[in-house]
Amino acid sequence: MQIAFDDTLFTGNEMIDTQHKELIARVNKLAEQCGGASEMNVAVRTLDFLMDYTDFHFSAEEKLQEEYQYPRLEEHKKLHAHFVKSVDELREMLEEEGPSEAFSAAVERNIVDWLVNHIQICDKDVAQYVRDHSTK
Repeated sequence: MQIAFDDTLFTGNEMIDTQHKELIARVNKLAEQCGGASEMNVAVRTLDFLMDYTDFHFSAEEKLQEEYQYPRLEEHKKLHAHFVKSVDELREMLEEEGPSEAFSAAVERNIVDWLVNHIQICDKDVAQYVRDHSTK
């Protein structure tokens, strides 16, 4: 369930890529907590740690899109909001049942898979748009 930051996740925008590397490190930390007999409070803290950085990253990314008048900003914001809602639901699941196999599968589906797909499609599009509209 670990994510490796490789060429498929590289957007070419230094700020976005640097923040994605940190975000992936936090997702991987959460995945580690789900994989073993981790105590629930450790998993909760790790999920909170992930969400703190996610809030920071989404805010920075949306600010960049506003600055460049990215035409799909509102759609992108909705995708971010959906992710935050999914993580909130995972938090509830974690509090109810702990870092179970079902929780681990939900993390993979709702965080890992979503994030990789979002970076490869949406964030690469944003980075390309910024490159195309930057003053040379």
